[in-house]
Amino acid sequence: MTIMIYDPTLRDGNHAISHSLSLQDIASYCRKVDQCGISVIEVGHGNGLGASSLQLGLASHSDRALLECARDNISNAQLGVHMIPGFAKINDIKVAVDSGVDVIRIAAHCTEADLTKSYIEYARKHDKTTQGVLMMTHMADAATLLVEAQKLQAYGSNSIVLMDSAGNYVERDVREKVGLLVENLDIPVGFHAHNNLSLAVANSLAAVEVGATMVDGTLCGFGAGAGNTQLEVLCAVLQRHGYDTGVDLFRLCSAIDELQDLRVTNAPTIKTSNLISGVYGVCSGFEKHVARAAAEFNVSPSSIYEELSKQHVLAGQEDMIIASASRLAKAAHGNNGEEHA
Repeated sequence: MTIMIYDPTLRDGNHAISHSLSLQDIASYCRKVDQCGISVIEVGHGNGLGASSLQLGLASHSDRALLECARDNISNAQLGVHMIPGFAKINDIKVAVDSGVDVIRIAAHCTEADLTKSYIEYARKHDKTTQGVLMMTHMADAATLLVEAQKLQAYGSNSIVLMDSAGNYVERDVREKVGLLVENLDIPVGFHAHNNLSLAVANSLAAVEVGATMVDGTLCGFGAGAGNTQLEVLCAVLQRHGYDTGVDLFRLCSAIDELQDLRVTNAPTIKTSNLISGVYGVCSGFEKHVARAAAEFNVSPSSIYEELSKQHVLAGQEDMIIASASRLAKAAHGNNGEEHA
């Protein structure tokens, strides 16, 4: 059984360094990893096309510059991009198309697949491989995810990807949710994990065991908070289980050694804040925002994560972090928050 390996190091990993990957970083990474048998290398701002902003973080370069740089340095793998309707507009897909992107991921919150219809149709009209993505999927049960995935399929998606955006899954969640989609959809299913509970590789293996044919991983686990599924470990584990990924593991390990000067080889660790956010099911990309708010308002990060979880806050609602921290400070001090740091 062949498993497609999708590498979002240069997109999801960009969260870890406030979207500051340079064109030189992009070029160096693409040249080395392109030789290793990876199916798709995804590039861009952490939140995807059109997301560079004061609220979400300004990227070092435009979407077009990042994608064109990657395109110039990839000859074997396909070039992928991620987009979320609302952050991105149709014209942003046009930028991706003009820049030579092969695969377009169009993502929505796990219960809001309706928002993707016009974007998927536009991408398919331009003959691009289009993957429908459901994010924060721990927030919906398996039956709901199937309904939303069936919408993505009906809109024209070539495949469906479930994202455990908060690193909240354990293996039984993967087997139930990914397994149900595999059984009931007519298109391939993929899985994207985060490592808050140190289960990203195990969860990815579980996804493959119930029929997923595409899994995501980032080099050295490079990503926000506790990071993503560690790409090289994932490939090694799949190889040990007899799956064909097409990845030359030894060449991939050599690429890591040769890329030691790049920040993407700085493996993340599971800090207590990452563990708490995983337990509460809060988006991994919130880590830096929560840390700043906790320091400013003199409240604990754990209490902010708990508050965000109660409010079911989603990626893109970073402004809610400040509001939650302010409320917690007022409640703790009883003086309208005047004592916050």
